Amino acid sequence: MGAVVGTLTMQTRQRQPSRDNIDDELEMTMVSHRPEGLEQLEAQTNFTKQELQVLYRGFKNECPSGVVNEETFKHIYAQFFPHGDASTYAHYLFNAFDTRNNGSIKFEDFVIGLSTLLRGTVREKLEWTFHLYDINKDGFINKEEMTEIVRAIYDMMGKYTYPALKGDVPKQHVDNFFEKMDKNKDGVVTLEEFVLACQEDENMMRSMQLFENVM
Repeated sequence: MGAVVGTLTMQTRQRQPSRDNIDDELEMTMVSHRPEGLEQLEAQTNFTKQELQVLYRGFKNECPSGVVNEETFKHIYAQFFPHGDASTYAHYLFNAFDTRNNGSIKFEDFVIGLSTLLRGTVREKLEWTFHLYDINKDGFINKEEMTEIVRAIYDMMGKYTYPALKGDVPKQHVDNFFEKMDKNKDGVVTLEEFVLACQEDENMMRSMQLFENVM
């Protein structure tokens, strides 16, 4: 979905809908899955109705059926990272967008997540990032989960971006962060520990924002 995120956000800034609202509403009936009404999505997100119309057109161009499965998601995402292997990170990212846990992402799922990443508060962005790292969805992040995500990011960026990286660099990165986050030293990081640590440590916040850029 990197292609969708990049393309759609640019379209949102640069384009205005060329059709009137009636045509836009009719257009939204021409796919297999019809998203929620624009008014409802406008209330659920930080996008205007016109922005949602532009986003929907871009989403439909990438996903004509109105939904995207994981394999399609990986294919789209891989196009933006030709020098690395984006498949593992795309898998975790897909699961974060697939809030219904049904193996597909609808336009509603995509645009609500995108709204958080682009226009959410710092707290909301950190909460979204926490749920990305919480691979098994048990409400905690352990060191193995964080290592999996960080390693997937390094793999995706590729050797041309990080030519000096060795195999243990992701683990070292995680060990450093995990020590700062796990305040009570119980081996897991809660949401509150995660948010507090990121807000307290400028370097950690910058790293989380860097990772957010590849979402």
